[in-house]
Amino acid sequence: MATIGQKFLDLSDLYKGKDGSGQLAQIINMLAQSNAMLPDMVTRECNSGVDHKHTIMSGLPSVVWGQLYKGVPNSKSQRTQVKDVTGYVEGLSTVDSRLAEIEPDLGAFRLQEAQGFIEALSQEMQRAILYESSDTAPEKITGLAPRYSSLSAENGSQIIDAGGTGSDNTSVWFVTWGADATHCIYPKGSTGGLIREDHDQQRVLDGDGNPYYALEETFRWHNGLSVRDWRKNARVANIDVSDLQAGTVDIYKFLRKAYYKLHGKRTVDNGTAVPGGGMDGNFEPGNTVMYCNSDVFEAMDAAGTNAGASDNFVRLRPMEIQGQEVMTYRGMPVRQVDQLLNTEARVV
Repeated sequence: MATIGQKFLDLSDLYKGKDGSGQLAQIINMLAQSNAMLPDMVTRECNSGVDHKHTIMSGLPSVVWGQLYKGVPNSKSQRTQVKDVTGYVEGLSTVDSRLAEIEPDLGAFRLQEAQGFIEALSQEMQRAILYESSDTAPEKITGLAPRYSSLSAENGSQIIDAGGTGSDNTSVWFVTWGADATHCIYPKGSTGGLIREDHDQQRVLDGDGNPYYALEETFRWHNGLSVRDWRKNARVANIDVSDLQAGTVDIYKFLRKAYYKLHGKRTVDNGTAVPGGGMDGNFEPGNTVMYCNSDVFEAMDAAGTNAGASDNFVRLRPMEIQGQEVMTYRGMPVRQVDQLLNTEARVV
């Protein structure tokens, strides 16, 4: 019976979802998180089944100064092919048909349960996009942190070391979303995004092999991550959270360093983002977003609202983006992601 109560909806779950008048209650999801990276993601179909392959130029051809009566040596560029993989997160909801007969508003009852599954899948996908690695778990995807995990790697220039050496480190991410930057992928011929599928009444077996009928519903999200140009992202790693909260970490200094690592960044003129002032002038406004957890966000806001501050660094500014007021840094939206841990290992 304990197993049933842990994995299957029972009468107690049914009645816990009622209010004082016996109607379905408006459930407050105390486990909901703010993982604002998910709505920002750009998603593309894989070009090779469940994998996505792309090619980067890893070396330039050699050129020479010409001389009369001397030929030109042959040369070529170097190319490297990168393969990104997809994986899927799924859940199964089973409601005994006899339990369903008791509930007069079955659709609303099942929607209550579906909201929990959708939140669970969203949190797991957000965690995977940040931290998971298919090298250690082949059935999973490779997120951002494993790709920006070494200061001495080829892309180590995109990692800013904030100096934290303890066990309470976190990161801030600058991510540029786009077809030629960072985007999510889904298997060729399938559908992107979270899928909820109602299988209606099914004949199922209990733990003893005896049949009964149940309403079954599956939830699945098949997704992956592809970073086509790692120069368009940056990570401020090794932020000591306790030092940050104590006010001894100059967070804006590290954000500035990360900003100037972005390929195709914008300049800011009197608080307004101006395209074309970066490394190559190909920055697409609105595609680069800064992500941090609530502790970093609060520390940034505390510094930004310090009326007695004598410094003049660039702080958070409110802007209207797509009809909503959001906080921005150098014209880029700043969004809260609760799955960003305060227990990250030090990046070396």
